[in-house]
Amino acid sequence: MFFAALRTHAWAYPALEVVHIVGIALLLGNLVLLELRVWGRGAALPVKDLARLSLSLAVCGFALVAVSGLLMFATQPSELLSNRAFTLKMLLLMLAGCNAAWFHGRGSLARLDGMARALMLVSTLIWLAVVVCGRWIAYV
Repeated sequence: MFFAALRTHAWAYPALEVVHIVGIALLLGNLVLLELRVWGRGAALPVKDLARLSLSLAVCGFALVAVSGLLMFATQPSELLSNRAFTLKMLLLMLAGCNAAWFHGRGSLARLDGMARALMLVSTLIWLAVVVCGRWIAYV
């Protein structure tokens, strides 16, 4: 009944899309901010303090994206599962998670070395590809 209301109510799905976009902005914007610091911009800002702030906001953004995304998925699961852009988006999300685990698992924020910069760049590129795939879902 709840998911049927999401499908049929004129404002429900667009509202979920707005929440999804706000979550993407929080997630990607804060990751790019941290990436700039890892690449040496804003060197006067302590990386641990910036990371604590930006990563907590990125996690909030991811939570918004995950909840709104799951609700949107629940309105049309069979259509989305057969959509190549959606499938690629899900694979990229798994890759983003693996990349983040590698970044944090190796202590990249303490090292700020070439590998840390490469992993941050890969992270941003993956998330941009996720956004592209998300938009492409409607056209495939």
